[in-house]
Amino acid sequence: MEQKINCAEACVNGCVLGDKCPNIEFREAAAKFIEETPLEKMLELAQERLRKKITEPLKWVFPEDP
Repeated sequence: MEQKINCAEACVNGCVLGDKCPNIEFREAAAKFIEETPLEKMLELAQERLRKKITEPLKWVFPEDP
């Protein structure tokens, strides 16, 4: 039986499943991105995303009726 966990809560200080992690390909891709991308480029990407977020229209979220 495969162990189900909430990675956002359980893995705050690092992956608790190790090699059994269902998100291992994402972890490897993130590590590669961090290794190969200069800090200036990361900051540029973050600033561009923030600019887009600020300029996009507001989205209203309505809870579903019971």
